[in-house]
Amino acid sequence: MSFSREEYQKRLKKVKSMMEKKGIELLISHDTNNMNYLTGYDAWSFYYAQCAIVHINADEPLCFVRAQDAGGAYIKTYLKDENIIVYDENYIHTWPKHPYDYLVKIIKDRKWDKLSIGVEMDAHYFTAFCYEKITQGLPNAKIKDSERLVNWARFAKSDAEIKYMKNAALISEKGMKTAMEVIKPGVRQCDAVGEIQKTLFYGTPEFGGEYSSIATLLPTGKGTSASHLTATQDKFVEGEATIVELSGVYKRYHAPMARTVLLGKPDQLKIDTMKKTIEALEAGIKVTKAGNTANDVAQAFWGILDKYGIEKKSRTGYSIGIGYPPDWGEHTLNIYKEEMTELVPNSCFHMIAVMQFGDWGVEASESIRVTDNGCELFCNYPKELHIKS
Repeated sequence: MSFSREEYQKRLKKVKSMMEKKGIELLISHDTNNMNYLTGYDAWSFYYAQCAIVHINADEPLCFVRAQDAGGAYIKTYLKDENIIVYDENYIHTWPKHPYDYLVKIIKDRKWDKLSIGVEMDAHYFTAFCYEKITQGLPNAKIKDSERLVNWARFAKSDAEIKYMKNAALISEKGMKTAMEVIKPGVRQCDAVGEIQKTLFYGTPEFGGEYSSIATLLPTGKGTSASHLTATQDKFVEGEATIVELSGVYKRYHAPMARTVLLGKPDQLKIDTMKKTIEALEAGIKVTKAGNTANDVAQAFWGILDKYGIEKKSRTGYSIGIGYPPDWGEHTLNIYKEEMTELVPNSCFHMIAVMQFGDWGVEASESIRVTDNGCELFCNYPKELHIKS
């Protein structure tokens, strides 16, 4: 187990309280991150049907997994054996049969088929077929969207979770240091990422890293004007900039960071733009504290961009914590204008200052922990444009 039994029980109590307020008697949580949060389950099995099931009166959740993955559930979760529900291999890729046929049977056998059931309508891997099986198999149940209930339960972290994110941040710092060392003219992007990934997995002498929920992003040259580009076999070119966005991972907790490196002679336009970008980022950080809203942070951030006439339409931050592919965001908080979500102690978000101008761009980002009196940055690494001449 990654956490104490007491911590998992506190999480369950929080989730059940939120279920009660939403009128949900049975929650089916398909989100991989939420399964980890509720049960401790951690395996690369999310490509097929699995879920955590919470009954409003239950002492523990149920962990519903494929037979091949049952061993992982027994090893990784804090649950009693009877609360690990296993479906047979004959449900795998045998359409129209589906694992949720067996889930429906479990719900009916336990006389839960007339309850108000919450499902995660927008969760990754919760397919239309999953939803169809539930609605057709449980005609007497009241099926409703749980509206990211567990995601919001994860919003404020425990001190133990914060410690894991700090460990992840130390790995992020090492990964970024490697990136700045290996990115050179004539080096293939894939070779550079190979060295970065090695560092992220090696971690520190005290603890190793894990796979990230997002690949190391490495837009370079004209690619810096685009988002979410990954490495190719092309070589880095003198005079071009490269944006590096990565995250160390510790026990599935992330602390992402982005920085920009310029190869060759200093480019005053890029240097000045990076300074303005950092000024906006720091303005947002300055007003980050419990009681303020996402809008407060966004207004401070965009106030600097407006001063310089820089246009940015995309959001500038989102909540982070546990992460599985394809995303390290929690799908709750957005740092954007008119987003009135209140920041609370130990809520954490990734604040991204990326500026794109047609055929070039620069970026810096920070993972941030909200505190009573302000905030703290998880990573400690210079934000300035890194110039390698």
